[in-house]
Amino acid sequence: MGRFGTHPSVLKENAKEKAKESISAVLPIVLIVLALGFTIAALSPSILVEFLIGSVLVIIGMIFFSMGAEMSMTPMGEHVGGSMLRTKKLGFIVILGFVLGFIITISEPDLQVLAEQVSSVPNMVLILSVALGVGAFLVVALLRILFGIALPPLLFCFYILVFVIAMFVPENFLAVAFDSGGVTTGPMTVPFIMALGVGIAAIRNDKHAGDDSFGLVALCSIGPILAVLILGLVYHTEGIFTSEAVTEVENSVELGRLFASALPKYFKEIAVSLFPITVFFGIFQVVSLKLNKDVLFKIIFGLFYTYIGLVLFLTGANVGFIPAGNYLGTVLGNLPWNWILVPLGMVIGYFIVKAEPAVYVLMKQVEELTDGAISGKSIQISLSVSVAVSVGISMLRVLTGISVFYFLVPGYAVALILSLFVPKIFTAIAFDSGGVASGPMTATFLLPLAQGACQAVGGNIVTDAFGVVAMVAMTPLITLQVLGLVYRIRGGELGEKRKEEKRVALPDGMAVPKSVAELYGELGDEEIIEL
Repeated sequence: MGRFGTHPSVLKENAKEKAKESISAVLPIVLIVLALGFTIAALSPSILVEFLIGSVLVIIGMIFFSMGAEMSMTPMGEHVGGSMLRTKKLGFIVILGFVLGFIITISEPDLQVLAEQVSSVPNMVLILSVALGVGAFLVVALLRILFGIALPPLLFCFYILVFVIAMFVPENFLAVAFDSGGVTTGPMTVPFIMALGVGIAAIRNDKHAGDDSFGLVALCSIGPILAVLILGLVYHTEGIFTSEAVTEVENSVELGRLFASALPKYFKEIAVSLFPITVFFGIFQVVSLKLNKDVLFKIIFGLFYTYIGLVLFLTGANVGFIPAGNYLGTVLGNLPWNWILVPLGMVIGYFIVKAEPAVYVLMKQVEELTDGAISGKSIQISLSVSVAVSVGISMLRVLTGISVFYFLVPGYAVALILSLFVPKIFTAIAFDSGGVASGPMTATFLLPLAQGACQAVGGNIVTDAFGVVAMVAMTPLITLQVLGLVYRIRGGELGEKRKEEKRVALPDGMAVPKSVAELYGELGDEEIIEL
């Protein structure tokens, strides 16, 4: 059976792999919190136990979610992309691209976490605004692939538009707008959008199509920023954050009730979130796809895993992780030497990005692209160091109140200028990688940590604490392109012949990168997905 098989032995092996990834993502944060709690930042037993139970739920949730996303979201993207290819109707692709971008964003767990923390804007208002932005820019990204439009000019135009609009938006919305761009391209959205992009790029079937299949995530990250900025122009509120008291429990019975009372809420919320994509795919199956029952059963099974995983993840994050991060930030911010937040933030940032499973995918991707001229280890170290610096700067902002714009504007300016000098595929991968660095751990721990510290030092939470995700998402744009510049200076070429050799033919004259073909090669004959 293949990677998406439902045979017990396959599921068991996949679960072991996902368990290893999830534990490696969460464990560094747990160890850091324990080390601080037993040394310089006293945590109440109640908060510590809530955090540990929340950590277990987050790990289990990530295991189920990542398995489910592989079994459902990625195949769904590939099937729908293949069906879109057969129509070759531009209008149909535009409409379908918008609808898909919209409904898949609603299910994004990182966005759910962020919306929960922007408390005086209704969750659904923020989520729907961001979903509209992703839908619109997914259409732009698909059209770019179809017509072979270069990515850097689009990035220049749209980011200039972003910063022009930002000049007229209330300061309360600025940091949240840029944070939303980082959290939207998360574990739910990226597999689906990337799978869709590979299929659409195959329409062109030329030597540059593989390069242009990158950049979808980069453009889809701009949509939420613009959407929330526009929301700031029309949605009037005095502030967009209200602090909620951390819940302390007296005994184990209260602790159980605390988590048990949250589960029904998230069962309902996630059911509402997953309902649109499920219904859409069901209609598409009846009208166009007509998949055989075995393939369809695997996708349904994966959607169930995704559902359970999201419920457990959000329960653990919102009940255990976020309050602990906020409480820890408050304790550290009240220390006489609260400047320690800066080096601690750097250490946490270093390990958070190092633990993200998607970082390892990126490492292999670039190492393969350059035939080993840029090693995976150099990518990992560069990302870890750059994110550590960005988190350190974010904590400095918390203590000093320096506007995030003083860092985002020059940061994006440098990234855009670099795009003029590096191989275009490095630009696409670099801007795609912003969502890689700003994973679930950033939204569920770093942001609450900054909020707690900001509240302790008497800062403005909406302007000084928010922006952490945006800073973390920005640094890979520079780091990856610097590596691309180094590669070009060394005289490296991407090897068109090698890339052509890595493309394989599929029915109806289509072609996809070998990495995707190998995925199909792992499937049994009865499981081959018909495009």
